[in-house]
Amino acid sequence: MKYSRVSSSFSDYISVILNMYSPSRSKFPYFISFLASLVAILLFSNPVFSDTIRPRLTPTLQEIRGVWLTNVDSEVMFSRTGIRQAFNQLAQLKFNTVYPAVWNWGYTQYPSAIAQETYGLMVDPRSPGLQQRDALAEMVEIGHRRGLAIVPWFEFGFMTTAESELASRHPNWMTQRRDGSQIWQEGIYQRKWLNPFQPEVQQFIQDLILETVTQYDIDGIQLDDHFGLPNEFGYDAYTVQLYRQEHRGNLPPNNAEDPEWIKWRAHKITVFMRQLFRAIKDQKEQVVVSLSPNRYDFALNKHLQDWHRWEREGLVEELVLQVYTSSVNGLMNELARLEVQEARRHIPTGVGILTGLKDRPVAIRQVQEQVEAVRRQGFAGVSFFFYETMWNLSNEPLSDRQSAFRSLFSRPALRPLLAKNPNAAI
Repeated sequence: MKYSRVSSSFSDYISVILNMYSPSRSKFPYFISFLASLVAILLFSNPVFSDTIRPRLTPTLQEIRGVWLTNVDSEVMFSRTGIRQAFNQLAQLKFNTVYPAVWNWGYTQYPSAIAQETYGLMVDPRSPGLQQRDALAEMVEIGHRRGLAIVPWFEFGFMTTAESELASRHPNWMTQRRDGSQIWQEGIYQRKWLNPFQPEVQQFIQDLILETVTQYDIDGIQLDDHFGLPNEFGYDAYTVQLYRQEHRGNLPPNNAEDPEWIKWRAHKITVFMRQLFRAIKDQKEQVVVSLSPNRYDFALNKHLQDWHRWEREGLVEELVLQVYTSSVNGLMNELARLEVQEARRHIPTGVGILTGLKDRPVAIRQVQEQVEAVRRQGFAGVSFFFYETMWNLSNEPLSDRQSAFRSLFSRPALRPLLAKNPNAAI
């Protein structure tokens, strides 16, 4: 129908031009005008050019429609073609945000001068598809062309793999338990934790993040639940000495869950968060600082991450709470918590929804019900974990799952505008 209207308008326009074009008039100016108008009409009416040239109506709906893009159980990042195909699909389904992993397993997923200087490797050596190219630059370029915000996700935070070059080159950067052990077993994988209280570690993490802020046209950065420390750690020599200096020579409590010991370590991480936030804003004020944490009481008491305080201080500008439950009632209970309700009054607060894991599929009906529940509660949007399980890694037909997302996102939406938090740090 839209093309018949264009055709009719075009015919009318031709008639007007031809009427103007008579022997009594100077022919050349009208002929040039006619050609210019003809080219413009053909461009705007041709679907080949419509995505890049035709003016679009600005969506009035605001909603986070995000997805986490991993380099594990996914090949998307490993080629420009993979990125283009994935981002085209997301744009067609009216998503507006991608959170691509850029720091995990102790490696960067983009060519990093900081990583090269610190542990001798510019990019993750385990992935041939990341060599000799800049996947993050490609994601920014292609994503922005398709209307997608790109928010690099520093997935591992202070965690690394036990066998990483970072761990072997900087053993004094690792923290430990009271018994001296350092290994954190995560399924079949062995991890270690960087000491978040050590200035050299803080500088390394800050430099990595600022590298993406200054070198790429990104829309934000995202930290998650790994930007903390399991409460059983912190008994390394550096941290013990720091604690003794501030506690009249007393040793840290033997009980890793001692409230004062929890509070002291969590506060140290908060101090670094303040420093990091200001450093980001000093470089690019418009870069959004996003956080995707676990439930607050668990985050604080088990991982020393006082994200409620960060939000109250204005150190977090977007919150995407991880709520990976199969129950809508369980979801509602998590969203009803006081700290979540307070956060949503200050900043865009969305909900992370699990679409499945490689060996743990999630039915699309469950995903739909949870998105609908989040919307009924008036939250700022959703993000899905993770890209491949939205429709590729699933027991259900790909077409059915994509159709469900098409139904959920029937209208385009902008990312929510940031309101100025009255408690903002700067």
